Amino acid sequence: MYKVKVYVTLKEGVLDPQGKAIQHSLASLSFEEVEEVRVGKYIELFVGAHESLEARVNEMCDQLLANPVIEDYQYEIEEAVEQ
Repeated sequence: MYKVKVYVTLKEGVLDPQGKAIQHSLASLSFEEVEEVRVGKYIELFVGAHESLEARVNEMCDQLLANPVIEDYQYEIEEAVEQ
């Protein structure tokens, strides 16, 4: 079994109203040194072995986990430790 960590972020140039709201809230709490906030998603997948695992993960991201028009993604694949 493998653990896939997927990180989805907005592409450069895409407005991030949630990030702006968080930045504003941080400033109101005296964290004025924060100059920009970008909000994204972190997704963990636990998947069985597959001969083309990277291709399958790319398909999952392109078809469901990320919106390729406005979002970028990257991922890490590691063997899951069984407990």
